[in-house]
Amino acid sequence: MLDGVIVMDLVRQAAAARQQAYVPYSAFPVGAALRTRSGKTYTGCNIENASFGLTVCAERVAIWKAVSEGETEFEGLAVVTNIAGSPCGACRQVMVEFAPDMPVVIADLSGIDAITSIDLLLPHAFRPEHLQQAASVAELP
Repeated sequence: MLDGVIVMDLVRQAAAARQQAYVPYSAFPVGAALRTRSGKTYTGCNIENASFGLTVCAERVAIWKAVSEGETEFEGLAVVTNIAGSPCGACRQVMVEFAPDMPVVIADLSGIDAITSIDLLLPHAFRPEHLQQAASVAELP
């Protein structure tokens, strides 16, 4: 579990990242800050596109940045919106891939609303081991 100082630092960095959001269509800026096991923090903001399906969420931006730098072990993630909005389903699924036990801090600009986990956010998630199980079933005569 993350200590209080780290949690508050993640919330602060997520709030700062939120300022970089590109949200001309929704006007709903989101910031995220991801702490890795190595102690590094990666931030992200949501980036919209006129072709709405190409929009990417702040949480996934932070995760992709970390993974692109060789980091795949995560300790915690903070998400800041103006209404303490929870991560979307796509972001939850990406979080499960890398850190199924990771604490997720949900906050707005006035403070923390909740500290939860991926398991609570996405129960019965599709996990990498399910692909291994499917492959072994496919090999049966």
